[in-house]
Amino acid sequence: MTTAAATTATTVTDVAVFDGTDAPAGRFDVSFDASGITGVLPTGAARPAGVRVDGAGGTLLPGLIDAHVHFLDPEELSTLARFGVTTALHMGTWPPRFVAELRAAGHGADLRSAGTPLAGTGGTHARIPGFPAADLIETPEQARRRVAARVAEGADYVKLILERPGAGGPSPETAAAAVEAAHAAGLRVVAHASSTGAFALGVRAGVDVLTHAPLDAVPDPDLVRSVADAGIVVVPTLTMMRGTAHNLAVPALSYDHARDTVTALRRAGAVVVAGTDANDAPGVPAAVPHGSSLHDELGLLVEAGLSPAEALRSATGAAADAFGLSDRGRIRPGLRADLLLVTGDPLSRVHATRRVRAVWTAGRAVDAVAQAGPERL
Repeated sequence: MTTAAATTATTVTDVAVFDGTDAPAGRFDVSFDASGITGVLPTGAARPAGVRVDGAGGTLLPGLIDAHVHFLDPEELSTLARFGVTTALHMGTWPPRFVAELRAAGHGADLRSAGTPLAGTGGTHARIPGFPAADLIETPEQARRRVAARVAEGADYVKLILERPGAGGPSPETAAAAVEAAHAAGLRVVAHASSTGAFALGVRAGVDVLTHAPLDAVPDPDLVRSVADAGIVVVPTLTMMRGTAHNLAVPALSYDHARDTVTALRRAGAVVVAGTDANDAPGVPAAVPHGSSLHDELGLLVEAGLSPAEALRSATGAAADAFGLSDRGRIRPGLRADLLLVTGDPLSRVHATRRVRAVWTAGRAVDAVAQAGPERL
């Protein structure tokens, strides 16, 4: 088990900073403790507080946020933290007692969860062994009841599984009812949408986040513009889509479509947020490792046309904004001290995030960090 060392006041000295939005010029001393970040000052402007960590030759970033993960074991939260992923946005598992176990783990990445997703009676998720039948929805009233159940369980957002028309997912009316009920309860809606048809249904239903990028085609320009104009966030999970296209080897499905979708979204000004679909459940389309895969995702986003700074924002400040996590995602006094120190300059070469030197979660040093190593498939 990877735990965090006892909390003490710490200062990372003489370090370059990417603050979650941009990279201010110069070198800085960044101080923090369990209460949060206490100071961001030019190097030498004040006497460093507490334990000193030499940041020379490195860059300090906010702890990374993976906006799409799944778990089978609470220890996977620790694995994320070892790679600098300090917040995990959990996109669905069951039963509720396992979600409660994840929340109570008390170490590793901080967790937000959708609980059990809502899926159509004839869709792909309905065929997953053990998927709760009660969470399969056919009517708007069923959708409203299942959203109410997620609210009662303490879900942080609602996950809705959308399918292309005719593939057994919720109808447009049922999807819209789920979104309306979630919004009335103050929750965002994240829609699984791995086809262009599902993408279009999500826009029509008014979801807040579309997760996955289509493998069947690139959405047409009008649909891409609709996503951007509506302020819908997209979590393309390129790591999963690349692995899925490779493993399925179906001629109609191409990773190029997913990559080019991100390119089009970026050009249209849509918000793109990093997520991996990290998941090692039996039978998944591609096994995506926890932690190291987010570093892969950043590289794939850059290949799709994002600048290194945009890719870093997608896993820090932009991700925090997209999910209402106002206490993290940036390096500013008063915010949560989730921090990642890497060797080199990821703003010139994003793969520098793989060279992890130190990680802190809520001001506590993670005691066994891991290197992301070479890019995975």
